[in-house]
Amino acid sequence: MSSYLISKIGYTLLTLLGVVTVIFLLFTLLPGDPAQMMLGQNETEEQLNNVRKKYGFDKPVSSQYLYYINDLSPVSFHSLKSDDFSYYNPQKYTATPLFTVNKVVVVLKFPYLRESFQKNGKKVSEVITETLPNTAILAFFAICIAMVSGIFLGIISALTKDRWPDKLIQLFSILGMSVPSFFSAIIFAWLFGYILQEYTNLNMTGSLYEVDDFGEGKYMQWKNLILPAIVLGIRPLAVVTQLMRNSLLEVMSQDYIRTAKAKGLSLFQIIKKHALKNSLNPVVTAISGWFASMLAGAVFVEYIFGWNGLGKEIVNALNTLDLPIIMGSVLVIATMFILINIFVDIIYGWLDPKIRN
Repeated sequence: MSSYLISKIGYTLLTLLGVVTVIFLLFTLLPGDPAQMMLGQNETEEQLNNVRKKYGFDKPVSSQYLYYINDLSPVSFHSLKSDDFSYYNPQKYTATPLFTVNKVVVVLKFPYLRESFQKNGKKVSEVITETLPNTAILAFFAICIAMVSGIFLGIISALTKDRWPDKLIQLFSILGMSVPSFFSAIIFAWLFGYILQEYTNLNMTGSLYEVDDFGEGKYMQWKNLILPAIVLGIRPLAVVTQLMRNSLLEVMSQDYIRTAKAKGLSLFQIIKKHALKNSLNPVVTAISGWFASMLAGAVFVEYIFGWNGLGKEIVNALNTLDLPIIMGSVLVIATMFILINIFVDIIYGWLDPKIRN
């Protein structure tokens, strides 16, 4: 098991390095001058040079890449010379110095994701800390809706195979997997937040926290979670329904199920005590993968519903070309996706020794 864990950790580190490299090259090699993007149309040459020096745009791409890796690394090397780009500034890095060699200090720190171009130098880590919890809450409720509803519909579909409830559920599943999330979001917002608002009492847009009419403080508005959570959960709901139906049909054809029927157990008892547990394996696999994917899939859903999460922040950063926020957000989502999948692989390896071999 230890060698299996070591191989998975090594694979994770290599994958993260590849993700960081792709993200850096993708946004660094974009056409245009980042300094001009930040300053706008009224910049002077002196201002441009100052910005390029501050953010390292005046250095070769290879040097920028090494500085970026150094900023992200938990153990990093920094100069003690104030005019160096890698100068160790305690206000800039949340770090603990370990030792110093030849005016180079080695520190242990949280990954530094740089500063926003458009938010007055606000740290990207602070922006992500403020918005990621809202996205995580939205993804959690969406996956709960998908899991509970999908398992229920899958069971109904399997028990009514080839009859009208099964065909209706199958049609719903196909539509759920085919319709893009942003289109579903627009339809749901218009229908339930505008046309039927008198009956649903739901808003077209809104986030988890809202400011009251007098601007005196924030309060939680849980009803704003309903529509975006349902829309975000439609596609995994369709997948879980299909998986549950197919898995349950396969289990119900096994010999031990026929034995249970021969003993006189009711259909409810057979499903509850024997079939349901064995049918959930592919569903659990799908749910673990979909939860990580939802963090990325929430981008358009959050923007349409005005949900103040990381997805909406990414769209706003794209509109203003705030590259550090885009790079930091994509890196965080990719890292979480990789870690969740690696964690699931480790759990499977622990449960099934054949996977470790």
